[in-house]
Parts: sequence; structure tokens; C-alpha cells
Amino acid sequence: MWALTALLLLVPSGGRAATLEKPILSLHPPWTTIFKGERVTLRCDGYHPPLLDLRPISTLWYLGHLLLPSHKKSIEVQTPGVYRCQTRGAPVSDPIHLSVSNDWLILQVPYAAVFEGEPLVLRCRGWYDKVVYKLHYYHDGKAVRYFPSGAGYTVPQARAADSGRYQCSGTMRIPVEGAPMFSAKVAVTVQELFPAPVLRVTGRAEARGGVAVRCETRLHPQKRDTPLQFAFYKYSRPVRRFDWRAEYTVPEPEVEELESFWCEAATATRSVRKRSPWLQLPGRGSPLDLASTPAPVPQATALAPGNQPLSFRKPPGSRSALSVTSVPNTTSSGLQFPAGRAPTAGPPACAPPTPLEQSAGDLKPDVDLLLQEMQLLKGLLSRVVLELKELQAFPEHREPLETPTSHFAVSPGTRETTIVES
Repeated sequence: MWALTALLLLVPSGGRAATLEKPILSLHPPWTTIFKGERVTLRCDGYHPPLLDLRPISTLWYLGHLLLPSHKKSIEVQTPGVYRCQTRGAPVSDPIHLSVSNDWLILQVPYAAVFEGEPLVLRCRGWYDKVVYKLHYYHDGKAVRYFPSGAGYTVPQARAADSGRYQCSGTMRIPVEGAPMFSAKVAVTVQELFPAPVLRVTGRAEARGGVAVRCETRLHPQKRDTPLQFAFYKYSRPVRRFDWRAEYTVPEPEVEELESFWCEAATATRSVRKRSPWLQLPGRGSPLDLASTPAPVPQATALAPGNQPLSFRKPPGSRSALSVTSVPNTTSSGLQFPAGRAPTAGPPACAPPTPLEQSAGDLKPDVDLLLQEMQLLKGLLSRVVLELKELQAFPEHREPLETPTSHFAVSPGTRETTIVES
């Protein structure tokens, strides 16, 4: 009977169901962990047929792989497990995992996904709402917040670094205050709202001159309606501040410095703000491709107070000026590097040694001879110092000191040094 009901529910009505999206399953209150004996409400929001439809069953409920007997839009449950729902002709909804605990202390987290820039709310509850004292919240084993008595912990603007395993601890008066108790650890994942953008060349702007570039990124499917703003920079100087346009035209005089441009994408409130790598162009001598490849992001400091633009300096080695000209009968974009600057494939050929390099090679034997003479002179000085120390130790044997004179005879033919003492 239930199999027949499911088949009737999946049959499209008038072709409309074929384009339906999966329903949205919500939980009230919005916590995935409850105490044993408590109840929560599940609600399935999606397309529901009119009451006069010949097939009155409009919603199916699943607990794991078990089909539940209810067909209402919302149901109350207290059994742990994975819940899903389905409306007529639409796919199955995303799951909600409900946990039931017998512990004295539980940590409750929202059932819905938390995205970057949104608040992350955690709640530590005592058994049937008993007051919790000396409350600590932990993130990956490290204490992050303390409250004298029960209170929720909120991260105002969540980041990817806020993902991890959370736990809470505290004491309760049952009937008197005892040792601290710990909740079970709960995994929390902060979803990425959009990846770092990429700045790409889209073609030449024929109307105003210059080169058109576009700051590209993509929103998470669940947040595709979130508006984004874009800003463009040349080195650390903003050339266009945040607005809703993702395109910018690099003026003709600045085309030779295309690789010094980058962009930023941000939400309207600037709660999430990400920058692109430097604009990367293909190798010289090849036609300018319409899609630039991402380059490594240079090291950057944190956002300055007041959300001021970040200060970046491009490495000197990458500041190569590339000239872009319009050449008829070339690529579809009409952008190409001058042929005179096109390098040949493969590593550069080895150039013959310069006169300076040759003279440096000829001087090497003379340098070796000089080092030998310095070693001999060092030995003579050490001998003089030792004789002076002996005279200071035995003053009664002091005699006039005769310093040996040395003559250095150097034979250019053999490059050997001879010491003659007199």
C-alpha cells in the first residue's frame, strides 16, 4: 500500500512537477540535539496540490529508509534519526539528523548550514533547563568563552577557521553544586559563501579603448541570491571602488601594466570580503587568451580598521610590462603581443663569455699567490708576539730586540714565494 502511495506521489500532474525543486525541511526549535522525552516539529515547505486534487496525499515523510504514516505538512517527532520529506513530483529534501541525549549537559547547534559572515549560535543546556554555573565553551579542545551562569555563545561573523568540534562544561546544583560536567562534542562546519575571485581578460573595449577585465566568482547554490559588489585595484591603489558591476575597462595608457591589477568581491555589508590573485597573462609571444590563469596570492596583512583597502605590493620580478596591440586577422579578441618581442620556445641559448669574465679567470692564480703570502706574514707576526711575551715574563734577560727582516722573492715563472731572513 505504501509503495503504491509513493508511486502516485511521484507521478507528475499536468507536466508541472517535472520542474519542481526539492522541498525545504525545517526544524522548530532549530536545535539538532534534544533531551529524552522532548518533542520537536518538522515542517516540509514545497509545492502542495490543491485540496480538490484526486490524489490528496501531498507529502511523504521518511525516517532513515522507513516511510512514516503521516502525510501532513508538519509533524512532531521525538525519535532520533535522519528525517527527510518529499512533495508530489519533487525530489527528496535535504536531511536533518536529530539526536536524543540522556546526559546532564548538552550542546545545541543550529540544524541549518552556517555560511561565512553569518552568526554562529551555540547553546549549552542543563537537564530540562536547569541553570548551569561556571560555564565554559571549547573549540577544538581550547576554551574560548566563560560565563558565570548559563548563556549562549555567539560568533557574530563566522569564518572558515570557526569550523571544528565544540564542547561545553559547567556545574549544576543537584541538589548542591558538584564537579564540572561536560557535554558531548559536536562538529560544526562553516560553509564557504563564495571562493576567492579570479580577474580575467574578456577582450578589447572598442568603444572607449583599453582592455576589458572581469572579476569572476560563484556563490554557493543555497545562497545564489546573495548580492555581491566588486572593486578593482592597481597595485595598492583602488581604480574603482565597490559597486555592483563585475567588469572594468583598463585605460589604454595602462594596458602595458595589466599584471599589476587585481580585484575584490564582497557582500553588501562587507561581512565577507575576498581578493583575487594578480592578473596573470599568457607567456610573451603567444596571443592573449581571454581567460587568465590564477597566480599565487602575495602575502597580505589583515584588513585595516574601517575596512580600508588592503595594501599589497607586487614582487619586483613579476612587474613585467606587456604591450597589447590590436592586430587584424588575429585571435577572436583581437589582442596580441608584438611579434618583435616574441621569445623562442625553450631555454635561452648560452651566450659566449664576456671580456670581464675572461679577465676574472686570469686573475685567479694571482689571488691564490696573494693568499699564500698573507699566510706566511701571519706566521712571522705570531713569532714576534711570542718573543715579546717571553721578554715580559723574564725581564732580567732582556736584550735589545732585533726584528728579523724578511725579503719576499717572487718568481713570476713558478709563482712560489721564498723567505730570506737577515
